[in-house]
Amino acid sequence: MEPELSSDRKLFQATAREFLDKEYPLERIRGMEGSGPAFDRGWWRQAAELGWTSLLVPEELGGGSVSGRSVSDLTLLAEVLGAGVAPGPMLPVNVVLAGLVEVTGHEDLIAALVSGERLATWAVYEPGRPWEPLAPALTATPVDGGFRLDGDKDRVESIGECDLLLVSAMTPDGVAQFLVPADAGGVSVTPQWSFDLSRRFGAVRFDGVQVGAHDIVRGAAVLRRQAQIAQLIQCAEVCGGLDRVVAFTTQWAFDRYSFGRPIASYQALKHRFADMRTWLEACYATTAAAADAVQDRAPDAAELVSVAKSFVGDHSVRILQDCVQIHGGIGVTWEHDLHLFLRRATLNQSLYGTPQDHRLRLAELAGV
Repeated sequence: MEPELSSDRKLFQATAREFLDKEYPLERIRGMEGSGPAFDRGWWRQAAELGWTSLLVPEELGGGSVSGRSVSDLTLLAEVLGAGVAPGPMLPVNVVLAGLVEVTGHEDLIAALVSGERLATWAVYEPGRPWEPLAPALTATPVDGGFRLDGDKDRVESIGECDLLLVSAMTPDGVAQFLVPADAGGVSVTPQWSFDLSRRFGAVRFDGVQVGAHDIVRGAAVLRRQAQIAQLIQCAEVCGGLDRVVAFTTQWAFDRYSFGRPIASYQALKHRFADMRTWLEACYATTAAAADAVQDRAPDAAELVSVAKSFVGDHSVRILQDCVQIHGGIGVTWEHDLHLFLRRATLNQSLYGTPQDHRLRLAELAGV
């Protein structure tokens, strides 16, 4: 958490928080278990009007950030959504936009995504395979006028609501991404169960799907930057959620009495709260450092993102489990809000590289 935000950034966060609290309070989130849509497209268009889709898009393409530092502004928004365990395709839409703005020829699609009129998702994971975005098994075979896609993707977020997929595939010239309409011939979708109540995922089969040569987004560097954006959004989301949980757990400890005194007065719990607060501030610090590096396209951006993803992934679940224990029996009930945040943090821990994956990446970058 930054010690002092500008008035514009404070207003941006406050507006997002008020909108989310009105439309998707935690009570509504808790009732989302099931297979129906996790969000309404009309609601998403309103979110787009508030700037949720424009931050990574240059002004000449219809976008614009709050402070001029688009990646940092995006993490501020993600903190708000994490504090509300929000639904919606904020992560996949912004990751797709992060790729499209790196190339030319997609101005109309960018405008439609920024306005919320169209929705896109990122298809990069594959069944039974670890996080290896630069080594997809899905193939793109050159044919007359374009490519033929064959293979499978899974853990595709918001696939049921999206019009378009940005799909990673291996071509004869290396890894690339392709824009594929969700209703294209040869595309079949199977819903997948999600641990997070407010998010939906699906597996997608590509069976001889034809795409045009103009639908390609080339470059491993583009894909790497998209991965960094996705990982930053996750880390910031978790930070926002942790902040809210630690706050209401602290209040609970002062309100809950045992043997005639608040449980917050016991030294053993004071130590646990001190540890949780230290870890939370470190989560914020590592995320902020990574966001600055990605914003500036610094040489150590990949390293700092992996540091943040590893640290936040490990410590977030530990903090939340401590909060469950401090709440006692009520902390493991369906009616309490704690499990909503634990579900989101656990899911984010496993997506776009686990903490172990990122520690291995750090070792690789260090030449170990």
